[in-house]
Amino acid sequence: MSDTTPRLTSKKQRVISMFALIIAGEAIFLLPFILMRVFKSVIREAFVISDAQIGEAQALYGITAIISYFFGGFIADKWQARKLLSISLILTAFGGFWMTMIPSLTTLKILYAFWGVSTIFLFWAALIKATRQWGNEHNQGLSFGLLDGGRGLFAASIALFGATILTALFPDQGDLITLDDKISTLQYIIGSITGIVFLVALFVWKVLPKNDSAKQDSNDYNFNIKKALNLLTKRNVFYHSLIIFCAYCAYKLTGAYGTYATDVWGYSLEEATYFAVFIQFLRPLAAVSIGWLADKLIPSKLIIPCFTVLIVTSAILGLGVFSNQPIFLSFTIFIFIALGTYALRGLYFAIIEETKTPIELTGTLVGIISVVGFMPDVFMSLFVGYMLGTNPTITEYQNLFSLFTVIPIIGLLAAIAFRKSIPK
Repeated sequence: MSDTTPRLTSKKQRVISMFALIIAGEAIFLLPFILMRVFKSVIREAFVISDAQIGEAQALYGITAIISYFFGGFIADKWQARKLLSISLILTAFGGFWMTMIPSLTTLKILYAFWGVSTIFLFWAALIKATRQWGNEHNQGLSFGLLDGGRGLFAASIALFGATILTALFPDQGDLITLDDKISTLQYIIGSITGIVFLVALFVWKVLPKNDSAKQDSNDYNFNIKKALNLLTKRNVFYHSLIIFCAYCAYKLTGAYGTYATDVWGYSLEEATYFAVFIQFLRPLAAVSIGWLADKLIPSKLIIPCFTVLIVTSAILGLGVFSNQPIFLSFTIFIFIALGTYALRGLYFAIIEETKTPIELTGTLVGIISVVGFMPDVFMSLFVGYMLGTNPTITEYQNLFSLFTVIPIIGLLAAIAFRKSIPK
């Protein structure tokens, strides 16, 4: 019994640790991203702002986040994930209280700039490094698939919870919904999500290990700035950055799915919200499945068909192939483009192991590739907002998806180049 108990305890601790990383990894982004992605139709009307103005606020997030990615990478290689994640969650939750006051557009922009620091600087690289440490050389697909799939399930559950609040508080007849109804309902949703973020911060502080076991067990753990800067010269680092860049552009585009349902299909605010929630539930299905498959094959090989799916589906939407056909056909295309997008999220950090980067430089590598990889935070919302304008029709959406098709083509070429550049 004494021989098996430590192993059982260790297995239980690993499960709890991954659960903590999953909910922390999504809770941090509930306020700046999931809220806007799922409830954008309501937010536009409650804040009396346009897609372009939302894009301007999120662009400020992107600018401060890009700076935070780089410097946060070095910090992740020096400090415990437990402390870094908890502090970030608490700071982000304070921003949620600020948003419940339905601030002016200027204040909203300042809030998003603040979130760009609070969600990234101490958080992102620490999360990815902790996830890589959780897995091993042969289970990177599973570890990152579980991370993103679990994050997706958590986000979808929170989104469904918020949609339920919206349904409960809105009048039964859509034409009776007033601006005050929209504002008060949104305040309930934002306040509830803010409380959840606070609780997650406390949970992470309590359950994550106080000591970094990988750091303790490594006899050669010495952070070397020369080795870190040498990563900048590697071709696979550049291609890796491009892969994340293109995949993240696709992820940012998911924010337009709900408004497409409203503007093109004629869905009500509630129907569009539930459609956006449905799309969120595809994320765990895609990420976990592709992660499991990646460990049977090779993660970087699977990135190639994922980008191919995005090229085909975005081209179909851009050309308007099903614009005059029953809704279920274009609905199906959205399912495939979402599955391709979420599969890429489950893969693009799993390929770190293929580059043979030492574990002690993981945070630094993540910081470097994230600077380019997550640059869409700066411009993608602006791009979508200005492409759609104030009263978008199917024509504006076709133009949006037509131009977007270029992005997965670049991603496909980067994935092929990455395969050729990695050590054999």
